[in-house]
Amino acid sequence: MKKYLKFSGIVALVFALVAFILMMACKSIIHVDNSGTWYSGIAAIFAGGKASALGFEGDFDGKLAWTALIAWILILAAMVIILAGIILPLLKVKALDKFAGVLNLVAVCALVVGGILLFFTKPAFLGANDVDADNFKYWKLGGGFVVAGILAIIGGCFAILPAAFDFVGKKK
Repeated sequence: MKKYLKFSGIVALVFALVAFILMMACKSIIHVDNSGTWYSGIAAIFAGGKASALGFEGDFDGKLAWTALIAWILILAAMVIILAGIILPLLKVKALDKFAGVLNLVAVCALVVGGILLFFTKPAFLGANDVDADNFKYWKLGGGFVVAGILAIIGGCFAILPAAFDFVGKKK
């Protein structure tokens, strides 16, 4: 089992990368009617009311969803941290091994919190753009943010494996 444990960082990085791509490219906020209005992750995260200027469907007057922006930053930071956690043990410096374990724990927190924040994007996006409470039911969270949130949380679970097994191994 221990020989496969070193690949858990790579698996966590792949899950985080797929979550990041899905978060950016797929439909994130969808209006449930026949008009087909939707916003991709890029529009929900960065464009706010300028979605049509970027070539995406729909347009709002308002602001971006801060939860989506924070989730984007956390998942991007987690990918960089996991990559550093993979590279540091390869340098064969004893002092860096403990630092790599701390990096894994930070990556776990970033991925799990980022994945959870993606599920709160719809109310934040609609609230920032002054959609009244009666019309909330006509909007739904798209598959891009849902799947990205799930994959980010799964990636966080894989990122915690080296630290967890290291802790269990030292207890014996």
